Amino acid sequence: MNSFENLLVSIDNKVMSITINRPASLNALNIETIRELGEVIEIAKNNSEVAGIVITGAGDKSFVAGADIAEIAELNEVNARKFAENGQAVFEEIENCEKPVIAAVNGFALGGGCELAMACHIRLAVKSAKFGQPEVNLGLIPGYGGTQRLTQLAGKGRALELMMTGDLISAEEAYRMGLVNHVVEDSKELENKVDAIMNKILSKAPLAVGMVITCVNAVFNEENGYQVEANGFAHCCQTEDKEEGTKAFLEKRKPEFKGQ
Repeated sequence: MNSFENLLVSIDNKVMSITINRPASLNALNIETIRELGEVIEIAKNNSEVAGIVITGAGDKSFVAGADIAEIAELNEVNARKFAENGQAVFEEIENCEKPVIAAVNGFALGGGCELAMACHIRLAVKSAKFGQPEVNLGLIPGYGGTQRLTQLAGKGRALELMMTGDLISAEEAYRMGLVNHVVEDSKELENKVDAIMNKILSKAPLAVGMVITCVNAVFNEENGYQVEANGFAHCCQTEDKEEGTKAFLEKRKPEFKGQ
């Protein structure tokens, strides 16, 4: 495993854990952290020993509190576009990863942190977590896909209100608007719930899980989602996992999927 300056990375039971490790800045995303995140996601995608990914933040205060404001203060129109495009590209890699990615939100998920969580497939949060896109307070807008993903998850009216007011919301409010899948009491329960969901997903057919991700993302990638689904269904029907799954069902036993 490569050594990273701003990330802690480990693999256990086929799950890669990625921790944004900049606690002094509440795990704010600077340019180097974005670069490292893109690198480690690429490693995870191509590592046969990794079946799922969990992203969280160091400490108990913050998942990711936003982007690095000192870097943003130096941006002009030309390099700001590149800055946004680089972040969007990394978050698109997370969103389109065919291995399940869970965000374990252990504190503040603001600005770029909220955008990172939304790029993940599933989001779990501790009760004390806060979410928001407060960029308007800096004379800015979200730049890492927040305007698009928040609208997809929460709906146009709620997304517009959050982004235009810059308000922060609780984990429970985020759950009510569909931004968060589950809210738990504390970090220990967060870890246990993440493990339970990931283990359940990893017990299913890996190719089918990846195809679900591809099909769900299709409409947001401006593709014909129904056609992608039909193609995906056909592709699954030629796999060994489909043969094993249907055979196991008929024989009333637990299937043993191999990802083939």
